[in-house]
Amino acid sequence: MALSSSFAIDLRLRRDAVPDFGAYPFSLPAIRHLDELRFHPAVTFIVGENGTGKSTLLEAIAVALGFNAEGGSRNFHFDTRASHSVLHEYLTIAKGYRRPRDGFFLRAESFFNVATYIEKLDEERDGGPSVIRSYGGRSLHEQSHGESFMALLTQRFRGQGLYVLDEPEAALSPQRQLAALSRIHQLVKAGSQFIIATHSPILMAYPDARIYACLPDGLRRTDYTDTEHYQVTHDFLANPQRMLDVLLDEED
Repeated sequence: MALSSSFAIDLRLRRDAVPDFGAYPFSLPAIRHLDELRFHPAVTFIVGENGTGKSTLLEAIAVALGFNAEGGSRNFHFDTRASHSVLHEYLTIAKGYRRPRDGFFLRAESFFNVATYIEKLDEERDGGPSVIRSYGGRSLHEQSHGESFMALLTQRFRGQGLYVLDEPEAALSPQRQLAALSRIHQLVKAGSQFIIATHSPILMAYPDARIYACLPDGLRRTDYTDTEHYQVTHDFLANPQRMLDVLLDEED
């Protein structure tokens, strides 16, 4: 068997160790039927409706890889509110022979806490360069959510890294999503690997990415144009008036 150059090759759920598939988080569709998930060496997307378990799964992947549950690099150790599940304890992640030189876990919902922790580290530092310098030198709290994320992507992510992103589009305009897509490609060419949970049909259009859809019967690999995100967006933009007529019909 050939050696894999991926940082993360695949994950397996140790199903025989799961105490109860009827209890959270194992009852979630993405988890209940999970056996093995193989990562693309460049970009893997996990997509699906709210409540299917994609963010819970991504969080568990990040924690199993050594990241802080609320986000940040592997060197970040803080706990604003212990709310992550125990799922990571039941995952086994196979790794390639390469080791990443960089890494980060982005959670859109807790990025504020990461920004606060960075300020705390700089307040407590005793000499040496500031942490915020790696993020462009400007406080993330003094920027909009979108600006701070783009600073993370363009300044902090350095390449040859393993990056786990949970709904990064939450703070980004369509134009910024296009810019993020371009930056992701630059980082992939610099030897990086991404695992991303997203609702964005713009981001998931990345060429040759591996897409897993969270469905009621579990995770299924799918093509970009077969995702609900693409189809709904395409149908709406192809004829918005027709779609609006259906949606806003008071008699329906």
